[in-house]
Amino acid sequence: MNTSAVASQPAPTRARIGLAVILFITLLISYLDRVNVSVLIADPKFLADMGIAGQPARMGLLMTTFLFAYGLSNLVAGPIGSVMGPRKAMLLAVVLWAVSVGLGGLAGTFPMMIAARILLGVGEGLHWPMQSSFVKNWFPIQERAKANSAWLLGIMIGPMISMPILSAIVGSTGWRVSFGVLVLCSFLPMLLIWFFTSDQPSQSKYVNQAELTYIQAGQNQEVENAAAGSSARSFLTDSRFWLITIAFLSSASMFWGTVAWLPSYLKVARGFSWGQMGSLATLPYILGSVTVVASGYLADRVTRKAIFPIIALFGAAASIFAGANVGDNYDSALCMAAAIGFLGMGLATYWTMMQAIVSKAAVGAAAGVMNGVASLGSALVPTVIGLLIQSSGTYFSGLMFLVVIGALGGLSMVILSMRRA
Repeated sequence: MNTSAVASQPAPTRARIGLAVILFITLLISYLDRVNVSVLIADPKFLADMGIAGQPARMGLLMTTFLFAYGLSNLVAGPIGSVMGPRKAMLLAVVLWAVSVGLGGLAGTFPMMIAARILLGVGEGLHWPMQSSFVKNWFPIQERAKANSAWLLGIMIGPMISMPILSAIVGSTGWRVSFGVLVLCSFLPMLLIWFFTSDQPSQSKYVNQAELTYIQAGQNQEVENAAAGSSARSFLTDSRFWLITIAFLSSASMFWGTVAWLPSYLKVARGFSWGQMGSLATLPYILGSVTVVASGYLADRVTRKAIFPIIALFGAAASIFAGANVGDNYDSALCMAAAIGFLGMGLATYWTMMQAIVSKAAVGAAAGVMNGVASLGSALVPTVIGLLIQSSGTYFSGLMFLVVIGALGGLSMVILSMRRA
């Protein structure tokens, strides 16, 4: 009789998997918007139209101003988004993206383009912390690393798709058309968020009681802070949180420094054609996609998750060092690709470790602080690299700057690992 009763109960739905797919698509589209300038600074027509040809420092400003606005927005908008709820906040963020890339396509001067990049940073700074709020609300602790790897995969797939596609569009029809394509892409996440998401699984018509019970049982395994009112103070005074933030800052700096200058490095310093550059600039993100997924699944089975960022940061630093020093152009491109692949190994675990030590009430604010600090710190990296290139006449010093950053971040994770994290 008991067996019959159990058999008659419906199986748990898997709506949380659908949510992870939506988070992935949303982040993917956001990275299409972010990295398009990496292709544009290798386009002579764009540089001439903006009046920045032969000025690497001003080229770097296109990424730096975005990252600076993005970092500030994370700090300010993270708590605001927590009040609005992740669904409404994310919808507003996507609307701001669409407006910003539309303005970018219409820009006739460099200051106008900078203004469009700032607006994009504001919108995307509102979006990012909400990803962590959704994961904290919807996934039991034993699935968090996989869930984080699922949406963070967009960081790699976005550039992987955009590099060859935008290179082809810019090379054949001009840089303004690329912005029009990005505006159209923004409508996909808007529709998905509007129709298929909710702040909590208990509010979703796609979640049955069996899935809700499973999610809540897994979340009950976590040790929450005693009072939501003290949660902000708890993570801000937790040295583990700041060690994770330092490592993520290092990872973000290496990622954005590479994203901003890799197409130009391949085309200018290594002499590859537009077609070759588009293909070779895609390879790093193919490798990164593999490592993001693999590390996400492995990290759910490992207690000391800090080992993944240690390998990621030291491995990326070693790869960039090798890429800068090797003589063969194709070997250099492969080394630079390996650097992004290594960085992918740590992405899911930064967020999984943070989510494990911060209460549900504070995770949006904590994600905003962590990503905001990383973005503000990494904002100057593309411009610093541009200045180093401009002053030295080569890319070597800029690449060595990234190597040092990677080593410092890896050291912070060694310290965290010694604390059994």
